[in-house]
Amino acid sequence: MGTAPPVSPAAPTGRAGGAGPGSQGGSLKTGKMPEGEKTGQCKQEEEQQQKEEEREGLIEFYGSYQELFQFFCSNTTIHGAIRLVCSKKNKMKTAFWSVLFFLTFGLMYWQFGILYREYFSYPVNLNLNLNSDRLTFPAVTLCTLNPYRYSAIRKKLDELDQITHQTLLDLYDYNMSLARSDWSTPSTQKRSSRSLLHHVQRHPLRRQKRDNLVNLPENSPSVDKNDWKIGFVLCSENNKDCFHQAYSSGVDAVREWYSFHYINILAQMPDAKALDESDFENFIYACRFNEATCDKANYTHFHHPLYGNCYTFNDNSSSLWTSSLPGINNGLSLVVRTEQNDFIPLLSTVTGARVMVHDQNEPAFMDDGGFNVRPGIETSISMRKEMTERLGGSYSDCTEDGSDVPVQNLYSSRYTEQVCIRSCFQLNMVERCGCAYYFYPLPAKAEYCDYTKHVAWGYCYYKLLAEFKADVLGCFHKCRKPCKMTEYQLSAGYSRWPSAVSEDWVFYMLSQQNKYNITSKRNGVAKVNIFFEEWNYKTNGESPAFTVVTLLSQLGNQWSLWFGSSVLSVMELAELILDFIVITFILALRWFRSRQQLSPPGPPPNSHDNTAFQDEAPGLSAPHRFTVEAVVTTLPSYNSLEPRGLSRDGEVGRE
Repeated sequence: MGTAPPVSPAAPTGRAGGAGPGSQGGSLKTGKMPEGEKTGQCKQEEEQQQKEEEREGLIEFYGSYQELFQFFCSNTTIHGAIRLVCSKKNKMKTAFWSVLFFLTFGLMYWQFGILYREYFSYPVNLNLNLNSDRLTFPAVTLCTLNPYRYSAIRKKLDELDQITHQTLLDLYDYNMSLARSDWSTPSTQKRSSRSLLHHVQRHPLRRQKRDNLVNLPENSPSVDKNDWKIGFVLCSENNKDCFHQAYSSGVDAVREWYSFHYINILAQMPDAKALDESDFENFIYACRFNEATCDKANYTHFHHPLYGNCYTFNDNSSSLWTSSLPGINNGLSLVVRTEQNDFIPLLSTVTGARVMVHDQNEPAFMDDGGFNVRPGIETSISMRKEMTERLGGSYSDCTEDGSDVPVQNLYSSRYTEQVCIRSCFQLNMVERCGCAYYFYPLPAKAEYCDYTKHVAWGYCYYKLLAEFKADVLGCFHKCRKPCKMTEYQLSAGYSRWPSAVSEDWVFYMLSQQNKYNITSKRNGVAKVNIFFEEWNYKTNGESPAFTVVTLLSQLGNQWSLWFGSSVLSVMELAELILDFIVITFILALRWFRSRQQLSPPGPPPNSHDNTAFQDEAPGLSAPHRFTVEAVVTTLPSYNSLEPRGLSRDGEVGRE
């Protein structure tokens, strides 16, 4: 009876459904959902889920590769793709079209590879333009072709000539006629022995038997004078290594040997201006341009070690000449003296003058582009101007101004390939030999080679020259062609001047004008005419032969040829590739998650019941323990509480 008050509120509730055991059964039926309602609720959930899937279709991808491929082949605009799915019931056709489709793809991309290779080879088109305009007259350099006996070095040159006279007498029994009468005096011989003789004996001129006669004695009757080679020996500073510079021609050997000692004499001059002895009036008798007389403002003077006094007309120091009309009367006309008085015969063996035509702000390399003017001849030189413009960057290795060339420009002029090559050799000369070659500009903080200061510079020079010609120094690879250059194509015509009937009065007028008595009328003077042949000048330009537009056009042609498609078809193919990558990523993510779900979880923290259970079954293996632990952890569920509540109600009903 003590339990009645708390249970009494529950009694009417239990009796509402009937008395006794029936009340417990009624309570269990009301806790379950009818089958019809449950089915309707599942349909509503499916419809709701389907609507959510339709709303999420913007970011949904294909479920498999097969679905993606079928959709692409059925809807793409690429020709032939539909055949891969529409004939799937016929395996032979499917195989045939598959092979044909992928073979076509392979051929198309093979053509693509050819096009890309041609594009990245950077081909160029040569454009030839013919222009007509008034032309700026080029610079013209004229040299005497013979070095002059400058007063500053006259005594040393006399000593060198005396030593050369004795050398030729010993080697060839040749008694060279000498212009000066005081060379044979004892005082002169003593001076020569004290000054140059020591250095000449260190680098003597010698004869050497040819290779096929080395084993024969010198007094053998089979050895003739013509069987000898002549040259001179250059040794290192400690005389451990020597370099024999031999020549098959005795004339070349004597000139080279004499030039070597002559350069040493020039290098001993402390000031190069001491050699600046311009004698314009005694070399150039007449000068006219465009029928107007030239003056001193139209030329500059410089000294060349082998070509003597040189004069450059129409350089940057004055206002540039412009040809008003083509033809011989509208160019430069010069009358020059070619008679050799007081020159050095051992350095130059020719008579005349040397002329070179070059662009302004470019040095005159007389050895490369010059040509000789014959005495007693009128030389008419017609010019054609030609400009070349190359594409730089990836199209060629030309340089715009030489700033990207790893060679310092030693000349006070703009960059040219020859300027770079000579500068490269001079810099290597200073680095290897410790001094600079006299023929090229002097670098900063350097001095010219002279065997009174640099004993073995000749040995170093000829060794370096051999490496330079073999491109061991790399100068020919370092020095690149300029992207813009101007050249002049020359053609010459010759005629006798003056003629036999007019030479008397012509020479008389020249001698009166210049106050010089011409002793050799045939070899005394020469005339030079330099003019433009026509106003037209040629420009050779380059343009890209394969641009990006050309590449795209060629690729489109190949795509249309093999598949008959457009740019949008290419986008469809790109979309296929992108979808393939996304599906691969999604499938990989699903596989990774499934592997995580299949892996058994570890024991939960603070699980005393599992520990007790493990103590009761110590003999089970590890996989069985994990399975049992999972069952044990699911024991305290909500469903397990229902029987406990119903049993209490049953007790109340029974009471």
